[in-house]
Amino acid sequence: MIENQQHQDTNETFVGDFSDWIQTLTLLDGEEQAKCFADMLAEAEPGFIAMALESLPREQRFERWQQVEGLERVAVLSMMRSDPRLSILSLLEADDIDILFAMLSPEELIDWSDSLPESLVDRALQQMGDRQRERYALFDQFDETQVGRYADHRMLVLSETSNVAQAQRFFRRIALDCGDNVFITDNDDKYLGTVSRHLIFKSDPEAPLLSLIDDDKPVLSADSGLFDAAEYLQHSNETEMPILADDGQLLGRLSLRTATEIIREHLESQLMAGAGLKEDSDLFAPVLKSAQRRAVWLGINLLTAFLASATISLFEPVLAQVVALAVLMPVVASMGGIAGSQSLTLMIRGMAMGQVSRGNLWPLMRNELGISVVNGIVWSVVIAFVAAWWFTDPSLGIIIGCAIMVNLLAAAASGVLIPMILDKFNQDAALSGSVILTTVTDVIGFLSFLGLATWVYL
Repeated sequence: MIENQQHQDTNETFVGDFSDWIQTLTLLDGEEQAKCFADMLAEAEPGFIAMALESLPREQRFERWQQVEGLERVAVLSMMRSDPRLSILSLLEADDIDILFAMLSPEELIDWSDSLPESLVDRALQQMGDRQRERYALFDQFDETQVGRYADHRMLVLSETSNVAQAQRFFRRIALDCGDNVFITDNDDKYLGTVSRHLIFKSDPEAPLLSLIDDDKPVLSADSGLFDAAEYLQHSNETEMPILADDGQLLGRLSLRTATEIIREHLESQLMAGAGLKEDSDLFAPVLKSAQRRAVWLGINLLTAFLASATISLFEPVLAQVVALAVLMPVVASMGGIAGSQSLTLMIRGMAMGQVSRGNLWPLMRNELGISVVNGIVWSVVIAFVAAWWFTDPSLGIIIGCAIMVNLLAAAASGVLIPMILDKFNQDAALSGSVILTTVTDVIGFLSFLGLATWVYL
């Protein structure tokens, strides 16, 4: 889930605009591309290198990745999406894979294991010592939806016997990305409390850390939902929170940086799901593999298209007599589809941010219907006048104006209700909501437009 936490980190010492480097890199090949990539390796951080590699076709990607050396290889692969990462691993010899896996930490393997074949996970574990395997098992007891699986172990932990002076020395020696707090534990690694950096540096050096613990500091349960935990931290005043097992053992922490990345990835996956794609999809995935992934989505869309076509076929007599109806049908469907998509997008975003519930559903419905009434009146009148003038038929203008009004109201109601219904049945609204919405607006739009036309002309 958070395999590329630092994927978009910026490097203050990186010279030039990154998009220019990518453009230059993709235009070159052979020795020229190798030289350009070598310059990038000297300047950029692993996150940039990962993004650059993902921008290259698979053959070039592997050639350039071979220019990466040592531990940097693990860092770069950890920041890549799972599909591009697997494209590189699949081309490595067995000995090279073992060398790479020997450099993996348990936390990195946890991130990779979400997308690695089980055989490769077992192979990686064989390269680890007993202590590392135990640590891996500690995190692996949680699934991909739980925050305990991705606990960050880079944190400051001191025993209950430590004093302020020891904590001050720790802060002076460690990197800034280890956090702004010290977590206090007992001899069994049970969490006792949190003390902030600010409080430590203004306190008496001889004071025991236990006396500075803030009992109001929030904590996260390891089995909490990953996205829920990220949202909880992001909406708090904290920069990090400790993650605790059921027995109170301190597993790690969730930082604000990681929480922001989790939410970004969640929203990106929602966006990709709307097209039937995965967030970790490779730009240069094999044709057959990509075609297989997209075929199901196209098949579902085809079924809904046949449903709309079946609705139209019910009105063949009136269509045969009034050709203008066939010309104007796309207008009715398009207006409903756009209006519904606006409501659907608003709902999915609100649900993702935890802002929509049964308590505010009906006020939200009234608001969306009100918006549709206003827009419906305005655009129904405009379209009615255009249609009447275009085909010199006032009746046709009235028919399409009424149909547009009905379809906009139906679109607003559907845009609100469809994601709530799908969520109730534990279905992804971003994945299937737009297909259902399009079907509803098409069918209702055609029924209202052609039904009114049948009543008037036949």
